[in-house]
Amino acid sequence: MTEQELISSYKKSGNLEILGKLYQPYMHLVFGLCLKYLKDKEESQDAVMQVFEKLIDAVKKHEIQNFKSWLYVMAKNHCLMAIRSQKSKSQSVEFEPDFMESNLLLHHQDEGELEDDLQKLENCLEKLQNEQKHCVELFYLQKKPYSYIADKTGFDLKKVKSYIQNGKRNLKICMENTNE
Repeated sequence: MTEQELISSYKKSGNLEILGKLYQPYMHLVFGLCLKYLKDKEESQDAVMQVFEKLIDAVKKHEIQNFKSWLYVMAKNHCLMAIRSQKSKSQSVEFEPDFMESNLLLHHQDEGELEDDLQKLENCLEKLQNEQKHCVELFYLQKKPYSYIADKTGFDLKKVKSYIQNGKRNLKICMENTNE
């Protein structure tokens, strides 16, 4: 079965075995991502299972076009929230600016706002034209270079740059409009 068929089948049946088949090929990638952020093997192993537990509900709630990219964002957000939770529990921990990707995570009062922003970003990403969405996901979420994106999508290099630039602008506009 393709990933889309697995997603569809899981949404209909709620069968965790199907979700497991969807998640299993990416577990090592999720573990590596968690290890990068959490810097602890056991915490990262726990995080892999926690991400799977989040998938149980999240897959049912979202329209997922590219499971790998969507999972990457979900796992990264899980790790960032775990780091933030650790920092708020231990006030004596020094601030590590290299560890943070966004100044949105600096204050625990902003947790609800951050969740809202992440949800808005996810919703706005879904509203992009397919070409823009695909290029933006590859460039920003998967950190792929222009040349790789051009090869993978079949778009010429100028089109890739244009889709990324316009996608970024459209995301910004969408985010600003949903804040009003």
